[in-house]
Amino acid sequence: MLHWNRYIIFGAIWAVLATGCVAPAPSSTAPTGDRSAQAPRAVAPKRVTAALTGDPPNLSYRFNPGGIVPGIDRLEEFIHSGLTVVDDQANRQPQLSEAVPTIENGLWKLLPDGRMETTWKIRENAKWHDGKPLTTDDLVFAATVEQDPEIPVAKSIGYASVESIEPIDARTITVKWRRPYIFADEMFTSTFALAMPKHLLEGPYTENKAAFLELPYWTSEFVGTGPFKLKEFARSSYLILSANPDYALGRPKLDEIVLKIIPDWDTLGANILAGEVDVTPGGRITLEWATQVRDQWRDGKLEVSIGKGGSWFAMFPQFLTPNPAVLTNLQFRQALVYALDRQQLADGLLAGVVPVAEAMFGPTDPEYKDIQSSIVKYDHDPRRAAQMIEGLGYVRGPDGGLRDASGQRLGLEVRTITAETQQKLTFSTIDFWKQIGIAAEPSIIPLQLARDPEQYSTHPGFLVVRNPANMRGLTGLHSSRSPLPENRFTGLNYGRYKSEEFDAIIDALNVTVPMPDRMRVLGQAVRHMSENVNVIGLVFNPDPLLLSNKLTGISADRPTWNTHLWDVRS
Repeated sequence: MLHWNRYIIFGAIWAVLATGCVAPAPSSTAPTGDRSAQAPRAVAPKRVTAALTGDPPNLSYRFNPGGIVPGIDRLEEFIHSGLTVVDDQANRQPQLSEAVPTIENGLWKLLPDGRMETTWKIRENAKWHDGKPLTTDDLVFAATVEQDPEIPVAKSIGYASVESIEPIDARTITVKWRRPYIFADEMFTSTFALAMPKHLLEGPYTENKAAFLELPYWTSEFVGTGPFKLKEFARSSYLILSANPDYALGRPKLDEIVLKIIPDWDTLGANILAGEVDVTPGGRITLEWATQVRDQWRDGKLEVSIGKGGSWFAMFPQFLTPNPAVLTNLQFRQALVYALDRQQLADGLLAGVVPVAEAMFGPTDPEYKDIQSSIVKYDHDPRRAAQMIEGLGYVRGPDGGLRDASGQRLGLEVRTITAETQQKLTFSTIDFWKQIGIAAEPSIIPLQLARDPEQYSTHPGFLVVRNPANMRGLTGLHSSRSPLPENRFTGLNYGRYKSEEFDAIIDALNVTVPMPDRMRVLGQAVRHMSENVNVIGLVFNPDPLLLSNKLTGISADRPTWNTHLWDVRS
């Protein structure tokens, strides 16, 4: 039976709660004097209030541990832009560059000796918020910082394929690759080497690398290239952003955006219903909760993004330091999957709007038609699950629990963070495993430890986490991406799974540019994962967006990719 946390129904207290997260209102002066002598009233500035449910320690997606702060990726897109960006249809578009490198336009070259070259040209009017031009020196500087072993950031696996980064002039840069790399067009984005202002950061970086990420630049003094400038940052409370009149793609249609930081959902709901929040682009809110708010919100609507390279909820078994040790046994892991009724999880927790995550790619993803035959499926079969575990020498005791030859009860810890959907998935998974005799117990990482990446990687049993469900997320499962003490526990291979075969498949995928061949290798990766159960997919993540009726230009699929086009109805 699924565990459900009761939601507090919004009532008379919502108006009081709404006052708790209100950013300072712009000051105004009442008109005085002879009305007939006054100038015509100015058009009121266009202002929108958005909400983030995460409290970012800084304003950089790359420098937040594990990317676990809800909404940090979308926050960054308001204030900082890359050379290219993925739109709401999962297509890569030019942003601060004149074009996306492709084979067709000649900016992506496959060389006869197996190497590659990709070239970008920065838009002529691309500037930093302080008015300085964005140049190729800023791109080279960013790549230098990110590759520095003294800077605690997960190094992009793409750097292993980079031979050199060569500025041609102030606006043109070529990256030479020692081998093909399918994500080469993501260079100089938030994925890796997003520009850093060399004129502001080179001195502090050279003088004291240990303090580099503690600079006020990353918080109250942030200078980016995006459509909005940081005007005010009240830590753990709100940010006020003002329109960047010099933005390379044109001045934003909005004049100001207030980003409230509201981790508490009851307070967030109260703010929405009181008209104090217009949109929730920095969510990780649950579909059930968002539906309850929508049903009471006359001035807004709910849109849901599903698929298109989004994310999934998955379980990572521990392979490096497992407890119990039987966790490394393939038959045991397969039995655990047979014990799960993942369809019930999808129907009961997510209203049936998302499919079961039998693989990292689902029916709404363009890759699915090419890889679906490679998926090894595990239909819900608790009897078979129990038999498989008993076949490993476990016997059922008088209390129905499974015990090993020494009489030790078979138990498992399932760890997750204090996020609503992940906790529900954790409790439901534990219920299914208890039904076949496993003494499974939850372990919830409290908020004060949620930013500690060691908590993720040192779990003894399973970690339930929200992870990218796309090829980029797949390459993050390479053994070199295992969080370890020597890399300050950075990396998304939370189970620390190591397989020469799987690494070879990922390595081959990363260098296979032609799409038909790439899909063939992707199928091999999907088969290996589902066959070896190095990650257990649960359900795909629906991304709910609560949106005021007055707003235009916002899509639930990647809502912040084009914030300069957000607008309010006249």
